[in-house]
Amino acid sequence: QVQLVESGGGLVQAGGSLRLSCAASGNIFSINDMGWYRQAPGNKRELVARIGNGGRTNYADSVKGRFTISRGTAKNMIYLQLNSLKPEDTAVYYCNAAWNSPVGAQDAWGQGTLVTVSS
Repeated sequence: QVQLVESGGGLVQAGGSLRLSCAASGNIFSINDMGWYRQAPGNKRELVARIGNGGRTNYADSVKGRFTISRGTAKNMIYLQLNSLKPEDTAVYYCNAAWNSPVGAQDAWGQGTLVTVSS
């Protein structure tokens, strides 16, 4: 199993920046890829960005050019740099990790970290 803990959320003015961190523990060597999702009040959880073991990344169109996902030198850390923040970026941001197991594909979620962007 994999456990995830996010940090780095907070209140920021529009145009500002934040850096989110996600630390994975447990069976981290089984992880194939990790990513960030977000959920605003009344909305479904949506993909923000993902990064694979080979470093390949993909982003939601709404954050391309503003957000950057990266891995730490340690396999168990990923980051999300949020620049040029907009009020519509306000949401709880969740870290996700996915891996294969004898019983099939599995994933884990962190508890989330709140990002609030004021106008």
